[in-house]
Amino acid sequence: MASLDASFALPSSNQASRPGLDLSTAVETDKDGVHTINLLVGSVHCGGCVRKIEDRLAQEPDVEIGRVNLSTRRLTVKWSGPETRANAFAKAIEELGYPVALYRMEAVVERDKKTERELIMALAVSFFAAANLMMLAWAVWAGHFATMGQATRDFFHWIAALIAVPSVYYAGLPFYRSAVAALRKGRSNMDVPISVGVTLTTAMSLYETWTGGPHVYFDGALMLLFILLVGRYLDHKVRGTARSAVHDLAMLAGQPVQKLLPDGTLQAVASDSLASGDRIQVAAGERIGVDGIVREGGSSIDTALIDGETTPKDVAVGANVLAGTMNLTGPLIVEAKSVGEATVLAEIVRLLEAAEQKKGRYMAFADKVVRWYSPTVHALALGAFLGWWLFGGMAVPEALMIAVCVLIITCPCALGLAVPITQVVAAGRLSRQGVLVKSETALERYAVIDTIVFDKTGTLTTLEPRLVGLPEDTDALQIASSIAASSKHPLAQSIRTAAPDVARVKGVEDTPGMGLSWMSDAGEIRLGSARWCGLSAEEIEANDASHGGLETEVWLTRPGSKPARFAFAPLLRPQTRHVIDTLKERGFEIAIMSGDRARFVGPLADQLGITDWQGDMTPSDKIAAIEAMKAEGKHVLMVGDGLNDTPALAAAHASLAPTSAADISRRAADAVFQGNSLTALPETLATARATRRIVVQNITFSVGYNLFWVPVAVLGLVTPWIAAIAMAASSIIVTLNALRMDGNPFKRLGARTNSAAAARPAEGAI
Repeated sequence: MASLDASFALPSSNQASRPGLDLSTAVETDKDGVHTINLLVGSVHCGGCVRKIEDRLAQEPDVEIGRVNLSTRRLTVKWSGPETRANAFAKAIEELGYPVALYRMEAVVERDKKTERELIMALAVSFFAAANLMMLAWAVWAGHFATMGQATRDFFHWIAALIAVPSVYYAGLPFYRSAVAALRKGRSNMDVPISVGVTLTTAMSLYETWTGGPHVYFDGALMLLFILLVGRYLDHKVRGTARSAVHDLAMLAGQPVQKLLPDGTLQAVASDSLASGDRIQVAAGERIGVDGIVREGGSSIDTALIDGETTPKDVAVGANVLAGTMNLTGPLIVEAKSVGEATVLAEIVRLLEAAEQKKGRYMAFADKVVRWYSPTVHALALGAFLGWWLFGGMAVPEALMIAVCVLIITCPCALGLAVPITQVVAAGRLSRQGVLVKSETALERYAVIDTIVFDKTGTLTTLEPRLVGLPEDTDALQIASSIAASSKHPLAQSIRTAAPDVARVKGVEDTPGMGLSWMSDAGEIRLGSARWCGLSAEEIEANDASHGGLETEVWLTRPGSKPARFAFAPLLRPQTRHVIDTLKERGFEIAIMSGDRARFVGPLADQLGITDWQGDMTPSDKIAAIEAMKAEGKHVLMVGDGLNDTPALAAAHASLAPTSAADISRRAADAVFQGNSLTALPETLATARATRRIVVQNITFSVGYNLFWVPVAVLGLVTPWIAAIAMAASSIIVTLNALRMDGNPFKRLGARTNSAAAARPAEGAI
C-alpha cells in the first residue's frame, strides 16, 4: 500500500529546486573522481515508484548508480562529471512528482512519526463518520419498508451529506494528495484508482441527494476509506518493523558527539561534521561516534553491534575503535580517522539497504506486471461501466458503482508488495545473524545450492594459529620472541604472544616465504621454515613421520645449538564441526579445496568428517574443480577468504566470505559474515530457501486474488466496502506472510527489532 509521504512536505523538500541552493556542497568525491550524493525521496511507496526514479536516472549520461531504497527512501546517485549535476538529478526526480531533500535519518524518523499521527487522525474521523452514517442509513432502510415519506428520506440524506463530505475529504487526504501529485506529472500510482472510486461514489451520492434519488452511498464511501486506512496503518507498522535493522543502525550513525575543542571545552556536534584528526570525548555508557584511535584513557568496549562478540574488549591508548561500539567503563578521548559516511557503520548501513532493494527475477516479474497493471485496471473499469450502461440496460448510478468496485478491488498493492517486503524481512533477519548480502541475486542463488566448497586457512580455521609445542630449550623461546617482534606474520605473532616481555632486537631481516634472520655477535640466527633454517631432507622426513599432520612448524637455528622446533595447530572456528554436521544432515555435499599442503589438509578433513578434500591447489586448480562440479549439474557455493580464493569465489554459482577476508575477496563475494563462527552459513542458506518459498507464495496469492476478484467485480457481485475489505486484506496477508520468516508476525508488529550485529572490517589477510 502507499505511504503518506505525499501528504506532508519533507523537511526542506523543495530545496533541490529552490533557486540559489547548490546541492553540490553535499556531494562526496572518491579518489577516482566519482561523485556520490544521498537524497531523501518522498512519495515512494512501491516497486513501481522505485522503477520510475531509477529509469529516469538511467537516462542521465555518466550516471553509474541511481538506486532507491524502498524502506529508508534513500536515493543514492553516483556519477562522473561536474558536481553541480546533483541539482539536475534532484530536479529530474521532483519533475516525476517525488519531493526531494538531503538525506538525514532525523528527517526519516520525523516523517514516520508524522505519517503515523495523520493515519490515526484520519482513521478516527472515518470511523466516527462511518458509524453515524450507518445509523442514518439504517433508519432510511427501515423506513423504506415502513413507508417513510420522500421528504423525511431526503432530510436524512442531507444530514448524511453534511457529515460525509468533509469527512471524506479529510480521511481521504492521504490518497488524494498522492494521486494528484502523480497525475500532475503524467503518471499513475496505486492511489489513483482509490481516489477516483471514492470521489465518484461521493459525487454520485451528492447528485442523488440533490435530485431526490434513492442511490446514496455516503456510508459506503466512508466505510471504504476506514477499511483502506486500517490496511494502510498496518502496512506502515509492518514496514517500520521490517526496516528497523537499517533504521536502528542509521540512527546510531547519526548520533551527536562531544567534540574536544583546543581550549579543553566540549561542544556537542553532529558526528558527520567532524574532520579526520578531530578529537571527541566518549563517556562511559555512550556509543563511539567515529572510527578512530584512543588517545587518552582506558575502558572496556562492547563491540557486539559490529562483530557479534558478547565479551567486552579492553582498549587502551593506541587502540582502534569503531563507530557504533559502546564504551562501558571509563572515559575515552578518541581521535577521529573516519567520520560520517566513511565509517564502517555507515558502510554496513549501505550494504543492508542494498540487500533490501536488490532485484532478482521475481522482483523483475512483479515490476513488469505492475507496470501495465494500472492502465489495464482503468480500462476494465471503463469497460464495465459502458457494458452495463449501454448493453446491460443498467442506470448510470448502478453502472458507475460497478466501475468503482472494479477500480478498488483490482488495485495491485499485494503484487507490488509481494517481493520487496519479503526482501526487507530477509535482509533484516540475516543482518541480525551478522550476514550482509551484497549481490542482487544472491538469495535466489543461495536457495538452489547443493554443494559447498570450503577453503581451509582463514575459513575453516582462523588466521591466528595456536602455539602447541615448545622446544625444551627455554632460551630458544626468548630468542625467537625477540626476533618475531619484527614481523606481522601470524606464526611470528603467536610466538611473540607466548613471551611478550622480551625486548625486541634491531636489524631483523625478513625473507618472504622463508622466515626471519638476525646477525648476532655469535653468528646468524634464523627463524623460519625447516629447509631455510638448514635442516636436511632426512631430518625433515623424520620430523614429519614423528608428528601429526595437523601441526605446522617453525624452526630456530643458531650457532652452537640444536635446531629448536615450535609447533602450531590450526585453530578451528567455533562450532565448525557442528556446522558441517548440520549441513550434511540437510543434504549438502561438503568439500575442502585448499592451497595448503595436503599433509595438513587431510588430517583436518578427517577431524571434520569430510571425505572430499584436496590440498596443494592453485587458484586455477580450484576453478577447474568448480567448473567440473558445475558440469555435473551441481550448484556450488564457495566459502573462502584469501586472495587466491577470489577466482573461485567468482566462478562458483554463489559465494560467501568472512569479514576477515582480503579486501578483494570480500568485494568478489555475494555476501560476507561477521564473527569467528560459521553458524551464519546454515542460517543464510535456510533464509534463502524460506525467501524463495514465501516470494513464490506471495506472487501466487497476488495473481490468484486478482484472477478471482476481477471477474466478480466486473459482474457487479460486490459492493464498494466489500471491495475495500478484499483489497486491504490482500496486502495485509502478503505482508504478514513475509514476516513469518522472522517469527510470529503479530508479535513482530508490536515490537521493534534489535539492531543488527554487523561485520567487523577486515584488516587484510596475511
